[in-house]
Amino acid sequence: MSGKKKSEETTPEDTVLLSGAPEHDISKDKISRGGKAQRRLRRYNIRMLIASVVVLMTLCGVLLVRIQDLNGTIGNMASQIARLTGVAAQQQEELELLRTMTEELSAALEEKLSGGGKDAAGKKDGQAGEKSVEASTPGITAAHKVYLTFDDGPSDNTEEVLEILDRYGVKATFFVVGNQAEQEEEMLKKIVEAGHTLGMHSYSHKYSELYASVDSFAEDFTKMQDYLEEVTGVKSLVYRFPGGSSNTISEIDMKEFARYLDGQGVRFFDWNISSGDGGSYLFPAETLIENCTKNVSKYSTSVILMHDSASKSTTLEALPTIIETIQDMEDTVILPITSETTPVQHIKWQENEG
Repeated sequence: MSGKKKSEETTPEDTVLLSGAPEHDISKDKISRGGKAQRRLRRYNIRMLIASVVVLMTLCGVLLVRIQDLNGTIGNMASQIARLTGVAAQQQEELELLRTMTEELSAALEEKLSGGGKDAAGKKDGQAGEKSVEASTPGITAAHKVYLTFDDGPSDNTEEVLEILDRYGVKATFFVVGNQAEQEEEMLKKIVEAGHTLGMHSYSHKYSELYASVDSFAEDFTKMQDYLEEVTGVKSLVYRFPGGSSNTISEIDMKEFARYLDGQGVRFFDWNISSGDGGSYLFPAETLIENCTKNVSKYSTSVILMHDSASKSTTLEALPTIIETIQDMEDTVILPITSETTPVQHIKWQENEG
């Protein structure tokens, strides 16, 4: 009875509730565990993201350091290249000087062996009747004659060069460039008024145009000579080839251009002493001083190559000491080039010179 009664007292609804209770708890546990897993995954993803950002920032820092190191290396390499370029230019000039010295010694030896040559007056073929600077400048009997020459001007530096020359009572020669002079015409006049020699260094200074043909060279030359005469009233009769007569850029034999100038009554002048200031590398003043003065005593005629273009600051710095050193040398005088000055030339261009 009691068992039956208990069974009767249990309703179907109670049975459903009792049977459903465990299932409800299990689902809740599953949801709870799933939420925790998602939260753990989210925290893991965040930590991985942070770690990735940190690693990426570290790599960027390392990369920046490497880039800075490379920039420093590239800068050092650029400086080394500039220095080597300057050294190479100086060595090239020294080779040209050595070649000139060799040719002079060979000519002197040949003349001595032949008994002084056929011309007792010391005249060279193609130069008969021309006077040397000794003959054309009364009172100049110094054993060593020095000619200071400045290429590629005029520029802002030319004014200071003129002031230095005036301070020491020295006359020099300026081989000017036409298209550069257009901006400095007053400087051209100052050069002439101060008693210096105004020489031609081409109008364009563009090798590809200038040396393209004899006709193009003649056109540039005429334009340059006429321009200088128009501005200063002086007809220039001295010339310096851009790159010198021994340059290896011209595909046409430089003898052709030399003969053209000779036909115009113009002499060209190279150099046998170079300051070394012609390249892009800026040599210190001490180097320029040594280059300009160490070989003067070896020559009866020294033509010194310098530049008065705007970038040559160390040339300005060196010039006073160069002048003082030369003036202190025994039996030595500084002179300007004239049309009567016996030229220093790197090439043999006259027919019988070979």
